Amino acid sequence: MTHSPLLSIKNLDIAFRHEGQLSGVVHDLSLNIAPGETLALVGESGSGKSVTALSILRLLRAQSVVYPKGDILFEGQSLLHASEPALRKVRGDRIAMIFQEPMVSLNPLHSIEKQLAEVLSLHRGLRREAARAEIIKCLDRVGIAQAATRLSDFPHQLSGGERQRVMIAMAILTQPKLLIADEPTTALDVSVQAQILGLLHELKHELGMAMLFITHNLRIVRSIADNVAVMKDGRCVEYNTRAALFSAPQHAYTQQLLQAEPTGSPLPVPDNSPVLLRVEDLGVGFPVRRGLLRRTVSTKQALSGLSFSLRRGESLGLVGESGSGKSTTGLALLRLLSCSGKIEFDGQPLHTFNRRQMLPFRSRIQVVFQDPYSALNPRLNVMQIIAEGLKVHKRLTDEQREQQVIAAMQEVGLDPQTRHRYPTEFSGGQRQRIAIARALILQPELVILDEPTSSLDKSVQAQILELLHNLQQRYGLSYLFISHDLQVVRSLCHQVIVLQRGKVVEQGECETLFTRPEQAYTRQLLALTRVTDGL
Repeated sequence: MTHSPLLSIKNLDIAFRHEGQLSGVVHDLSLNIAPGETLALVGESGSGKSVTALSILRLLRAQSVVYPKGDILFEGQSLLHASEPALRKVRGDRIAMIFQEPMVSLNPLHSIEKQLAEVLSLHRGLRREAARAEIIKCLDRVGIAQAATRLSDFPHQLSGGERQRVMIAMAILTQPKLLIADEPTTALDVSVQAQILGLLHELKHELGMAMLFITHNLRIVRSIADNVAVMKDGRCVEYNTRAALFSAPQHAYTQQLLQAEPTGSPLPVPDNSPVLLRVEDLGVGFPVRRGLLRRTVSTKQALSGLSFSLRRGESLGLVGESGSGKSTTGLALLRLLSCSGKIEFDGQPLHTFNRRQMLPFRSRIQVVFQDPYSALNPRLNVMQIIAEGLKVHKRLTDEQREQQVIAAMQEVGLDPQTRHRYPTEFSGGQRQRIAIARALILQPELVILDEPTSSLDKSVQAQILELLHNLQQRYGLSYLFISHDLQVVRSLCHQVIVLQRGKVVEQGECETLFTRPEQAYTRQLLALTRVTDGL
């Protein structure tokens, strides 16, 4: 006996309207999801995955999106032609959605309890006090430790993994029939990623819900999907069972995605290359405040005892789980956080410098952040973004500044003709190239790369890594590469430091650490990388 599909997308076309012209982004798409089934929707940035998911719940701006052909049916009823009141009964109740970046999705001004209580108030009519027991039970289920004590916490007080768990709790509070998970593990470290995938798999079976799992990494769907649809340029190029797709992929693009892993090795560093950065016993602590007057009662140590040296042209990888102190290290080296210990850059004691004394070194040490969409000012065009550092650090005419921007864009593989466009008009990979150009234009000697490829799909990730290789070879740059992706670190870095809860677990030459890890925690991270890659 065959069941009717829970969700059926039939011959769907999606287009965007801009200045009277229609631009097609999804073409003749047909997919079915049965009750209790997990369908993985896979493809690179710009393939139409998220646009399709947002269209299911009609979350795209009605003024700009057009559906020239096809329909989306949920339990036999059209969602594309449903009224707004009918859609409100479906959204967040019978169909729930988890987004890629929980820090953006959660309201920073409201406590966790208030945000979850809102779901129960809207869909079940429960008051805040009546909802509390269900909220605690749900937070416990998704793995929030001591959930009853965390209700008053705000999103910024949670780790990345905890925020994603709260988003999952918010989605399952109403026990939906369909859960849409849009890149729910992309920005998470390998151990948290494995935990979140396992949690989603368990919840699917517990609640008997179907799931649409959207990702750019084909390998991680091996353990969670029943069927897989591969999208490219808005079209479904392969639609098959998980077993058949992994054992015998039919389309060349599917084969390419399966093989898209970081490759290559770090560039050799001359033996006589001088030390550029020397760090001794670096530590960072944050005050813990309590009471009405918010007095400091203790200090939470986020980082302690970190020491290393980095030569010109060398790359050092900082590896660890969320909360291990990786990004804290980067901010401390930039002197954006108070710290203890010594930081010497080109022989200068940065740890003793005040804000004014640090100014000449700001152009020599640059940073590229994880999420280029958040790091780039949406109100400035690319020309203004890349030239921002030149305005601060160099006295140039407008014409000289523009010429340097054009040169920097060419250096990172961007078309200078696009310099008057805004960040929203670029793909994720292009935005990361803009961020790299902004750092490169000041001709730095050290670049701190804080998870610069984690939110990018595999093929774009490979392009960015190749770009970083080329720039390092050309200019002798030193990199401090912060990442939870061990394969990326292996392809770029000479040294590796493994951090756990703010302390150094293991450090040494990259290849030695990967082939002969000494510590159990390092072996665990390597094993989790293989698991989440489906190897």
